[in-house]
Amino acid sequence: MVVEIKEFDSAEEIEELLDKEISETKSTLGDYLRRLDEIRTLAEKTKRIRQVVMKLAGKKVDGERLGEISIGSLSIVLDANPLDELTAIESVVRSHQERLLTLQKAREALKPLDELGETDGMKFLVVETNSVPERILLKTC
Repeated sequence: MVVEIKEFDSAEEIEELLDKEISETKSTLGDYLRRLDEIRTLAEKTKRIRQVVMKLAGKKVDGERLGEISIGSLSIVLDANPLDELTAIESVVRSHQERLLTLQKAREALKPLDELGETDGMKFLVVETNSVPERILLKTC
């Protein structure tokens, strides 16, 4: 988690930055959703093939992860397959969806600041966590 303080001259500058972050997040999310659709089909085929082969071999299909090694908080998947990639992309998509929702809520929460009107001589100190505003300090110069 990265916490920063950024200084702005107006609420409009904050809104523009949020609009840019929302746009970039939507674009990135769209890219991951396209990848997710592509890999989901391949992962489903791989899963069916694995189930059929295991059934033919007379072995029980289990969810045991033989090729995964944990080192501290890091997991390394050896010989990753489409199912592993599907799981990873689904996690990334959920994260971007949550970020987009948080950014949109922050953008909506800024609307009352439009009522301030002229803000000459005022600075907006924005405390952000992972580039999402959490607190705004209005400071007169």
